[in-house]
Amino acid sequence: MITKMKKYTFLVLASAYEQFLSQLREAGVVHVSIKAEGLAEDADLQESIRQYDQISHTLKQGAPDQLIDEHNAVLSKMEQTRQEIKRMQVWGDFSAKQLADLKDAGYTLYYYSCPAKQFSDELGIRVNEAQGRVYFVSVNEPLDNELCNVETLSDKCAADLEKDLDALKGLEVAAKTRIDVWAQTNIEDLKKQLTELQQRIDWQRVTLSTDSAAEGALKQLEGFCPVDNCEALEAMLESESVYYIAEDPTEEDDTPIKLRNNWFTKLFEPLTGMYGWPDYFEFDPTPILAPFYLLFFSLCMGDAGYGILLIALGLLIHYNKLKIEMFEGLGPIITALGVGTLVVGFFLGTAFGMDLSTLMPDISYLFLKGQIAGYDVAMVLAIAIGVFHICLAMVVKAICYTKRYGFRAQIGTWGWTLLIVGGISAFIICLALSVPMNVTKIVLIVIAAISALGIFPFNTPGRNPLINVGAGLWDTYNMATGILGDTLSYIRLYALGLAGGMLGGAFNDLGLMIMGGSTAGATWQWIPFILILLIGHVLNLAMSALGAFVHPLRLTFVEYFKNSGYNGKGTLYQPFKK
Repeated sequence: MITKMKKYTFLVLASAYEQFLSQLREAGVVHVSIKAEGLAEDADLQESIRQYDQISHTLKQGAPDQLIDEHNAVLSKMEQTRQEIKRMQVWGDFSAKQLADLKDAGYTLYYYSCPAKQFSDELGIRVNEAQGRVYFVSVNEPLDNELCNVETLSDKCAADLEKDLDALKGLEVAAKTRIDVWAQTNIEDLKKQLTELQQRIDWQRVTLSTDSAAEGALKQLEGFCPVDNCEALEAMLESESVYYIAEDPTEEDDTPIKLRNNWFTKLFEPLTGMYGWPDYFEFDPTPILAPFYLLFFSLCMGDAGYGILLIALGLLIHYNKLKIEMFEGLGPIITALGVGTLVVGFFLGTAFGMDLSTLMPDISYLFLKGQIAGYDVAMVLAIAIGVFHICLAMVVKAICYTKRYGFRAQIGTWGWTLLIVGGISAFIICLALSVPMNVTKIVLIVIAAISALGIFPFNTPGRNPLINVGAGLWDTYNMATGILGDTLSYIRLYALGLAGGMLGGAFNDLGLMIMGGSTAGATWQWIPFILILLIGHVLNLAMSALGAFVHPLRLTFVEYFKNSGYNGKGTLYQPFKK
């Protein structure tokens, strides 16, 4: 839900303006309307932003660029040395002096390699053989053989390069130590500087967004405050004799939004933010996004065993027993997704790629197995969920747009909603109540006729009916092609769950093949058996989780948001505060 806001216009004497801003920041409840004009040209503000970005960059790296570059240079040199050691190992031990002495004695050495099967003593002196190739030397006579590759030698042999690598390891430890010492000495001070810079930037933005009146004698500022905080704000303003105007925001205002959701819905607010926050006069999609995303993710995973692993992973992350940077703060939502996967996976009858209906035949009636009209139950379920999801989106759009723009402007929207949602609902109700088919046809024809009036001649009252009919035909083409494609998109819920279950079952079968088809194999067979299951299911879990994260987002961002009319171009509430 979106918290109600009040728009405030403050009028303050210029001589008391800085004191007023200090008190406003102390209150910490007003989102000031920041004006873009002049911000980019203000040198002081841009310098503060530059310093802020520089300190943020340093804190993110954990040290200044110079120390990081020194450390990275050593790491790069170490990697180059390792590659050179690997290349030079085939040439054995030698010294640059020995090679120079040979050259002074009149022996010029040429270095080559060729496939082992193609080597003969006529080509040169064999030095070593590795990975199917022979490395050899030709003395005084360069070869012209297309099967032979020309090789080059470093000034040092592999043993000498190993000594260089040991020295580089010492330099790497020293560079890392300098970074750690610097961090222990400076990090806390930089964090304080960052906080001070953020407050300075906020102050500068607010002052640059202030309008002057009465030849500079008065200062005018606009902002927004949640209605729950208005009473305390107004008490402060009146105690300081500040003149203000409080009014409801309008469509023309860039009103910030503050979401107010329960603990479950709040878990999914970051997903809404990935698309874009709602406009103040829009609806908050998160309360609908949350349960459907949980359901979609669970269907895509489709495995109760993987749900248990996700629950364990989420709890470990939440209680800081496992630290993974990319999952920081996501422990609760991972746990929730794991619970959903456990429940849905159980009813789909799959756990770690195993068919639960064969393991627990006494309760096989609980599992969604079998077919409906020749199609898998899970596939029909996915399509049914898609139809319901799209119908819900259309109802949400019709209600919210009507509330925002009025019924007169949304007759066409209600026409389509009545035709699709009303038609499907009427058909299901008639089918459930065993209404005769001729009566069902009449009901559907009446719904279609009423819908056609709203879709074609009356979609925009006051406009030429012929233009309305043309616009209705264009909408009909878009709806006919779009709705069908949107509905079929939900098959991915079935396909991903099926693919994950089949792949998990394939790893199980592969492990049983190692055991000879049963779990009564020899002791040595248990090691590859466990390795195959562990590596296979971890890989399958990772791939399934990636697909289960991305595809439900696509169904939400494309199919649902498009049909619900959601734009997501709002601004988050960020109060001016310490």
